[in-house]
Amino acid sequence: MSLIVQKFGGSSVRDAQRVMNVARRVTKTYAKGNSVVVVVSAQGDTTDDLIEKAREINPKANKREMDVLLSSGEQISIALLAMAIEGLGYPAKSLTGWQAGFVTDSSHGNSRIRRVETERIENELDKGNIVIVAGFQGLNRYDDITTLGRGGSDTSAVAIAAACRADLCQIFTDVEGVYTADPRLVPEARKLAEISYDEMLELATLGAQVLHNRSVEMAKKYNVPLEVLSSLVEKPGTVIKEVAKMEKMLIKGVARDNHVTRISLIGLEDVPGIAFRIFSALAARKINIDIILQSVGRDNTKDISFTVSDSQREDAVAVVEELKQTLRAKNIACDGVTKLSVVGAGMESNPGVAAMMFEALSEAGVNIQMIATSEIKISVLIDREESDRALRAVHSAFVAG
Repeated sequence: MSLIVQKFGGSSVRDAQRVMNVARRVTKTYAKGNSVVVVVSAQGDTTDDLIEKAREINPKANKREMDVLLSSGEQISIALLAMAIEGLGYPAKSLTGWQAGFVTDSSHGNSRIRRVETERIENELDKGNIVIVAGFQGLNRYDDITTLGRGGSDTSAVAIAAACRADLCQIFTDVEGVYTADPRLVPEARKLAEISYDEMLELATLGAQVLHNRSVEMAKKYNVPLEVLSSLVEKPGTVIKEVAKMEKMLIKGVARDNHVTRISLIGLEDVPGIAFRIFSALAARKINIDIILQSVGRDNTKDISFTVSDSQREDAVAVVEELKQTLRAKNIACDGVTKLSVVGAGMESNPGVAAMMFEALSEAGVNIQMIATSEIKISVLIDREESDRALRAVHSAFVAG
């Protein structure tokens, strides 16, 4: 008998018909003799609706109360799914994140899992129940409800799979697997049979929305067998594992992120310690920095630019405004951009990938503003208005045909 963890996202349980569809998929797995733990997200746009309700009441509501509010969405989903499974004649037990043993740190709104105390889950499995767990949530050491950040249900599922030593963790979505690009934006995108943890982690971090990057990071750390597949169509999905076949592909995917803010400090003194003062202050406010570019010094001054997610834009701008006078910056510029990236382990041993990408963008009339590279990725910043055209052009250069 195998232990299988299955996760279903908000679109998979958005209405009664889809909840019943999930119930049938889950019970089909259970009927084959497997033990099953199911992790579900809030239905459809529930989380967004709750955020909007909070803004109507208090636009600056504290994060603890936001966690109390947002965690309610998943509780609706687990109860409804348990009812659906019982209606099909199978035993089910729903558990909130804290009932399932999720212990987190106290960073409200974006908590990290400290551990999963699996005793309750294992007891319910021993009784023959299908266990349904609310994703995205846990409890800190003060017994306060916490949430794991958007997309955190993926991380919840992988954490349970790791803690319970599951044989497989399946992430069900509204697409049939991991594609070379978002198939809704690039119709000729191809589904991958498999992809490595490292490649998937890069794609998830760079804007591919099929998996939460922290879930992939955890799957790699604990070697959790992972599969992404459709909740609507019963077809094989994409397997994510340590080493994937190259499939004769130079790159595995093209990702874009339209939610990037670039902040530039212009005319800084060209002296030691400036970068440290800027980025230590940002780190103290728990602001995640992505691409950093420092210009060559001129006339005893230099410019430093960096990117953050749009969600941290206000906090980051506040930090650099506080530093502006002490750093004697002449100006601060802030604008929204798109980060476009290509990812693939194949580029390590193949020179010319950057040239191919830049040629495709040049032919599409897209200007590159900043560039960042690693062993298996190349990212560029471009105007948001050009993101769709750039995505299709780069995908065509590497993947089409």
